[in-house]
Amino acid sequence: MHDFTHVTLGQRVLFGNGRASAHVTEEVARLGSLRVMLIASQSALSSATRVTSDIEVAVVHTDVAQHVPIAAAEEARKRARDTGVDLIVAVGGGSAIGLAKAIALTERIPIVAVPTTYAGSEATNVWGLTENARKTVGIDDAVLPVSVVYDAELTLSLPLQLSVSSGLNALAHCIDALWAPRADPINAAMAEEGIRSLAMGLRLIHEEPRSPSGRDLTLYGAYPSAVAFASAGSAIHHKICHVLGGTYGLPHAQTHAVVLPHVLAFNAPTAPAAAQRVARALGGSDAVTALADLYSDLGATQNLDDLGYRASSIEESIDIILPAVPASNPREVTRRSLAGLLHDAWAGAAPGTSTSLAA
Repeated sequence: MHDFTHVTLGQRVLFGNGRASAHVTEEVARLGSLRVMLIASQSALSSATRVTSDIEVAVVHTDVAQHVPIAAAEEARKRARDTGVDLIVAVGGGSAIGLAKAIALTERIPIVAVPTTYAGSEATNVWGLTENARKTVGIDDAVLPVSVVYDAELTLSLPLQLSVSSGLNALAHCIDALWAPRADPINAAMAEEGIRSLAMGLRLIHEEPRSPSGRDLTLYGAYPSAVAFASAGSAIHHKICHVLGGTYGLPHAQTHAVVLPHVLAFNAPTAPAAAQRVARALGGSDAVTALADLYSDLGATQNLDDLGYRASSIEESIDIILPAVPASNPREVTRRSLAGLLHDAWAGAAPGTSTSLAA
């Protein structure tokens, strides 16, 4: 029998190829904004300028960095205050939207998010800040963008490998949502839809990087993946990756992509219903094998060593990760098993092969 409490976050979603500028203009007018702050990295500024060409922008802020360093957040907050900003338009990936969230967290300024990757930050009320090599993550409804503008054309310039890792990061939201602290049947249904759409879209992108249908399908899949994650909460995969990214400066999407198969292989034996959903969405009979086949098809990065993580950091990583692992995880996480998981991810070993995972 079902027995659960589900929370659906409210926001307006506008989806349409080539319609980002029109949709942003529509949202600025609907919200009655008079002073807009545009946040975009320097590399995304050209696209962001086109997207906001029909509105008046009071402030352009391009100091965007991964994992949102606290100093960068404080600088952006000050600019927003000093210029009387009443709306933030964030164009870019998780870093740009993450910085907008850092401002909203303290200044309570609404956000219109225009994602150009598949990170999913635009659909969550989760914020993250990094200080002294430690990443702090929290939840506050004030950071949830009031509107999200999706336009697959904005993802066409995303390089193939980054498209793959960003899409696999979104896939991680889906899979982690299946055993997160607030997992429920609604989250699971959203996650399964996200997995199916992302896998199909990513395969199309890999075959033809500028495939409109591939880009559209993957961008669509990123939304239910983020919605499921926002509702279900942060589970073991994200706890691991937040530490690896915030403490060691590893690239966000690629780190999530590498760690995901190892978390799935670890949890799948004790979470058969979740594993069955993953396998079904990927079109296979076994979740771990089906995910491995997807990674093979996409030529995805499969070891942390290539990303700059060192085996000598594993013990320190365990010290930070272990206290944060949710009690809801379907399998007990011990120091030895976590060491095995991290070692396999570092070395690029086949997921679930470490003898220490049996502990």
